[in-house]
Amino acid sequence: MFHNPWFLTLLLLVPFTAWRLWRANRITSIRYSSAAIQWSARPTLRQRLAWLPPALTVAAIVLMVLSLARPRHGREKTLISTDGVAIELVVDRSGSMQALDFQIDGHNVDRLTAIKNVAGKFVMGSEAADGSVALDGRVSDLIGLITFAGFADAITPLTLDHAFLVNQLDRAEIVTRRAEDGTAIGDAISLAVDKLNNLDNRQTRRIKSKVIILLTDGENTAGDIEPAAAAELAKTLGVKVYTIGVGTRGVAPFPVRHFDGRITISNERVNIDEETLKVIANTTGGKYFRATDTASLEAIYDEINQLETTEVETQQFVDYRELAVQPIRLGAIRVPPLLSVALVLLTLRMTLSLTFLRRLA
Repeated sequence: MFHNPWFLTLLLLVPFTAWRLWRANRITSIRYSSAAIQWSARPTLRQRLAWLPPALTVAAIVLMVLSLARPRHGREKTLISTDGVAIELVVDRSGSMQALDFQIDGHNVDRLTAIKNVAGKFVMGSEAADGSVALDGRVSDLIGLITFAGFADAITPLTLDHAFLVNQLDRAEIVTRRAEDGTAIGDAISLAVDKLNNLDNRQTRRIKSKVIILLTDGENTAGDIEPAAAAELAKTLGVKVYTIGVGTRGVAPFPVRHFDGRITISNERVNIDEETLKVIANTTGGKYFRATDTASLEAIYDEINQLETTEVETQQFVDYRELAVQPIRLGAIRVPPLLSVALVLLTLRMTLSLTFLRRLA
């Protein structure tokens, strides 16, 4: 687009200018008989290029007229300001997470694998099979990751680098050493509350709310802090806890490794302390969910998405580049300013006219 398009009317004078230049370039001659006519039948290179100086002049004039019209290339930009949500994902990786009572694409998987799959979609977003959006993702939210078994570990700080967080979640493994096993729910919640509380000391973005999403399949069997006490701490500091009880009721299939290396599947009784998880959620103003399969786990994350929305305010503006004096990149090609090209053409025209294509008359 052009800022001063009326200057383009000067292009109507270009044909007249070109005619004048080519007319002036013609050499006046008189006819006479000569036997040397065959010698000059083939034009020389200088004669063939005689048109070049006028052509360069016309091209430079066209570019200068276009520059007067101020061609501009606009790049639309969007500024986004948000009242975001700070979320701590707190994921159980105790030995009981080995139960194979979830399915992904028709294959039985352990509980932690199912959590990884759905939590990644919750953070990054996903599409349904029909092409519609299944989970929107939490693009503008700070998200951190804590895993726990007998001990709670802060894996990633609260971050907007969600790809890094999902990568770290994918690397989480179910504990295999008895010394590390257990379910320290109270310690995990307390650590998450501490991380969210310390956010105020270093955070400049506006935080709409602070949330913990706790996923566990067992009872509190380890740690120094009781889950109820951790819930009271979260309530005091304004942190909501959404608790998700993961796994089927009654019995669940577990892989059993024998001394000879064989792995068999054995049904074992499982139990989730739903009462404690409900108390934690109700105390902090959150909500308790029960996930018995992958579909219900996705539905839970979708509901949390609706409960904890992010307010987004956008402003759009156009950033213009003046093509007459500023270069622009079109794909892999860098286009120089129009006035620079015109100056190069005039310099080339003058150089040729004073050297190789010089005229004496």
